[in-house]
Amino acid sequence: MILTEKQQAILNGAEGETMAKVMKTLVMYGDAFEAEKLVPITSEYNHLVTSFGLKVMSPVYDLMQKILDADVKSSQKFSVDPRPIDDNVPANFLQKLVFKKFMYTKQDFYETQLNKLGLMNKDAFTCTCYMDEVGNKPKKGDVLSWAESSAVVYANSVLGARCNRNSGIIDIMGSIVGYVPYFGLLTDEGRKATWIVKLNTTKKPDAQLLGSAIGMKVMEDVPYVIGLDKYLGTELNEEACTYLKDFGAATASNGAVGLYHIENLTPEAKEMGRDIIAEGAKEYIIDDAELQRVKDNYPVVWKNKDAKPKLCFMGCPHMSLQQLKDWTEKVEKGLKENGNKKVLIPTVFTAAPKVLEEFGKTEYAARLKATGVITSYICPLMYMNNPLCKTMPVITSSNKLRTYTSARYYSDAEILNALTRGDK
Repeated sequence: MILTEKQQAILNGAEGETMAKVMKTLVMYGDAFEAEKLVPITSEYNHLVTSFGLKVMSPVYDLMQKILDADVKSSQKFSVDPRPIDDNVPANFLQKLVFKKFMYTKQDFYETQLNKLGLMNKDAFTCTCYMDEVGNKPKKGDVLSWAESSAVVYANSVLGARCNRNSGIIDIMGSIVGYVPYFGLLTDEGRKATWIVKLNTTKKPDAQLLGSAIGMKVMEDVPYVIGLDKYLGTELNEEACTYLKDFGAATASNGAVGLYHIENLTPEAKEMGRDIIAEGAKEYIIDDAELQRVKDNYPVVWKNKDAKPKLCFMGCPHMSLQQLKDWTEKVEKGLKENGNKKVLIPTVFTAAPKVLEEFGKTEYAARLKATGVITSYICPLMYMNNPLCKTMPVITSSNKLRTYTSARYYSDAEILNALTRGDK
């Protein structure tokens, strides 16, 4: 790797031993991927994936403390992934005991470290930091040092920023020195599509299911999707962006996609058209039968496959303000049609604290509360990590949550029926 004079000086200790170790870490990381150089981070803010104060993560807290003790700060303010617990979310006495006494015992301590290091504000805990309400939306062409998979794929694909799927801690290392290794999705060549996905469905596919199918097929490669603009249009309006948020999260968790292109819609696909497709790209055709095949092959890991759901989580990644409004109307309508006043399954809608704050200013907040739905800022995945929670029959329309936990996937329509009519 070729370093500039300034980068070499940092590596040699010109800015202290701690900065030298951080730079060495990034150089070794770049060498592992044959990066030719380091390039400056150009985004205003960073985003960190490690947000939870798990007791077993003491090496992280030790590392953070060494950085702070050396009076080293992040060159950027940053947001961070969601908090892991919220007392408003249903949990019995034993589950709460495990959360607070055996799992997230270092949460307050870690959040103090994050604040000292450069947290944007006390509410900057969300996996959808790019929401307007949160205020961490990169510009097209910005070079980032992020690790949260659903945020990386959104920033790359929908916003046209440039970021590799980094690991946790590497994200803050890049932010501290202000550089990241130049390889993969930072390069023009690495952003070319190596898969052509042709959509031949008879209706708009469920975002989470379509993303799952593509992610499991292309894995870490870059897909170019043809035919989705028929349903989403050719402008990145709120509806399209919300769809792509959930679609991308599924591609990133069910596979390892860090970037996708949607013909006639996403920035680079609109600019370059099919010239962004690499020579020799593979092809994948998706129709109704293929989506059904994918869904039918999801494993059910509940001990009792016929158990009645005890909890429903929506919002992994976090829901948008418009999603909260739309789902309020859908739940209200479903309950009225089925002669019920409140949801039949304990239900939690999760969103960023700032999104929930804005939602609370609308008439929808009281209406949703009247249906029995709870809103929360937590990470459902972190909730499900509790050994006493992961044995519960939990349902979700999030393919990310399904992949990483014992939660069972249902489409949005099926979730709505379960909540308002009692279907399982």
